[in-house]
Amino acid sequence: MSAQFNDSFSIFTHQFAAAASRANRLALENAESVFGVQLRVFEKNIDATTAFLDEVAGTRDLDGYKTLWPKGLQVAKDNTERLVAASQEVFGLTLKAGEAFGQLAKSQIESASETVQANVAKAAKSVKTK
Repeated sequence: MSAQFNDSFSIFTHQFAAAASRANRLALENAESVFGVQLRVFEKNIDATTAFLDEVAGTRDLDGYKTLWPKGLQVAKDNTERLVAASQEVFGLTLKAGEAFGQLAKSQIESASETVQANVAKAAKSVKTK
């Protein structure tokens, strides 16, 4: 009986380690995707803002500054739109990761349930034979 318990425990710990490894991989992949999205948006926003500030620095007269006001508003609007779109994409990625975690947990629960049912059947069979 002790050997059977040790075998069951060994199988359980192996399954747990494999599930933990898959969960870690999912978490890292999600973090990498989220970081990539945020980095791309940050780059685009910095490029747009820098280009606008270069234009501001090159302006020398009042009429030039008057034309910059709408451009500045447009840059701010575009930057905000990119941030909102990135936030929505990050939310979607996080939702997909959550679904993957849920599927992983579901498969682990089903596997554990099957193992327990098999062990109960074995135990019941050994009790009947005695």
